[in-house]
Amino acid sequence: MDKRTPDVVTVGEAMALFIAREAKPLAEVRDFERATAGAELNVSVGLSRLGFRVGYLSALGDDSLGANLLAFMDAEGIDRSHVRIDAAHPTGFMLKAMTDDGSDPLVEYFRRGSAASRLSSADLRDPDPWQQARLLHLTGISAALSDGCRELVFAMARQARAAGRLLTFDPNLRPRLWPSEAAMIATINDLASLADVVMPGLSEGRLLTGRNDAAGIADFYLERGARQVVVKLGPDGAYYADGDNRGTVPGQPVAKVVDTVGAGDGFAVGVISALLDGLPLRDAAARGNAIGARQVQFRGDCEGLPTREQLAHAMAPPPA
Repeated sequence: MDKRTPDVVTVGEAMALFIAREAKPLAEVRDFERATAGAELNVSVGLSRLGFRVGYLSALGDDSLGANLLAFMDAEGIDRSHVRIDAAHPTGFMLKAMTDDGSDPLVEYFRRGSAASRLSSADLRDPDPWQQARLLHLTGISAALSDGCRELVFAMARQARAAGRLLTFDPNLRPRLWPSEAAMIATINDLASLADVVMPGLSEGRLLTGRNDAAGIADFYLERGARQVVVKLGPDGAYYADGDNRGTVPGQPVAKVVDTVGAGDGFAVGVISALLDGLPLRDAAARGNAIGARQVQFRGDCEGLPTREQLAHAMAPPPA
């Protein structure tokens, strides 16, 4: 394999993140901590820390927020040769409130008209070593950003499908980005039908499929072409299913939840990395649980994503 070929390719919007340092309404907060955000960027970080070569396709503004994100990608060892700089449109950013009770923090996005929203299938290069990557990871967020972004992710999905490469998909629903709930459901399910591995949350799966339980949600996607489905159950763990095996992997207890944002991306890192390591789906779900549980114990969207050594510690059985 060409040394320029990543193990994993993904596409999405990288954003600057400003996290409140005090548990107040965002309108009253004066002190913020700067970090990074973006579901696909989080997954890229997590897989790179585990030793995989990761290529990330995106666009950033020609501004200080974009420059900071480029430096962050370099520090994390992410191949950002396909990150385009757009001088006419800004880098998106978001504000995140602090919670002190383990609840989901309020998040405000500032991404309308961003550089990443201007992505389209014109950003695909042909020929490109990236087209030989072992795995393509997509989320429903990128498809929601604009017509051009939706065109891009579908083109990448069909390209990966035709080449027989593994395609993983996290619905990652963001209803406010869609013109209607019906449009969101139809597009997300169309994209999921191209994937080999689908990873919805339980509430997401109920909305997308109309099925009430994890087994029904898994069957919905298996019937539509997925080879493997993992349904995230939060603290209760994960339900996994493929053509031969299915079951539930229990969640990992967490002493104190610091920040729930990024837990689903950590779960995706666990599942994807385990599949790339050749592990069975049950073990992939267990690794997803472990990394998701670790991530919620850290402030920031990717700060808890582990190295290989930290992953081994996170998955070690508790002392007797």
